[in-house]
Amino acid sequence: MKNRKAASRALLQSVATLALGLGLTACAGPGGHPKDPLEPLNRATFRFNEVADKYVMRPAAQVYDFAPLPIKTGVGNFFGNIGDLWIGANNLLQGKFVDGASDGGRFLVNSTVGLLGVFDIATELGLEKHEEDLGQTLGFWGVGDGPYIVLPFLGSSNLRDSVGLYIDLSVDPVWQVNEVATRNSLSGLRFVNRRAALLGADTTADQAALDKYGYMRSFYMQYRLNQIYDGQPPRVKDPDDEEARVDDAGATLAATAEVPAAPDKKENQE
Repeated sequence: MKNRKAASRALLQSVATLALGLGLTACAGPGGHPKDPLEPLNRATFRFNEVADKYVMRPAAQVYDFAPLPIKTGVGNFFGNIGDLWIGANNLLQGKFVDGASDGGRFLVNSTVGLLGVFDIATELGLEKHEEDLGQTLGFWGVGDGPYIVLPFLGSSNLRDSVGLYIDLSVDPVWQVNEVATRNSLSGLRFVNRRAALLGADTTADQAALDKYGYMRSFYMQYRLNQIYDGQPPRVKDPDDEEARVDDAGATLAATAEVPAAPDKKENQE
């Protein structure tokens, strides 16, 4: 219990430190991405995460990926079932009562007939799986996302979603387990299971962008906006896309300027 409270306080202190850092750097002047005033700090954290992923998290996920598919599916279903209760609560907080009731039904069906969620019987019965968290709920009610933040080990976030994450973890059943060894084992298994599911996606990100940091920042912002508006987000200008267009236009102009003019035919004849 004391260890869980200490971990919660440490996470809250990290969020507060990042918020303080934002206040200290807010007057740093214009330039860069308007949603990323902490870009130097974020890039440093991003590089740390890349190294940690390369040498620890990715290898662990690759080993786990050798497990038989039914086992990996059952593990994913088990943790997904645990999350359905909080997902349902967030749907209710957003006024989505039908979806909230569906999430509650999923939990009841999968926890009983599905053997504690190992088997996803609810989906077979037509009860759709949803993805909601407190960050989405806050965004639904108009709370701004705040500055972009890269969290150690956890990756892309923003100030609103970081505060939401702290509360999400505070009510997470896995984090409520009193026995430290069991809690850590379950948390580690859930993390490795999620990382294994992304083994193909990270390769795509590496190959798709010259600046992986900017690519992941743009992807996260668009992804969260899409989640908050349930797949129908408003059109918002992405500074990353605008910068890319400007760079492309500049490169085109530079290439055009370097091409020598074709010699005049009369001169050739002379």
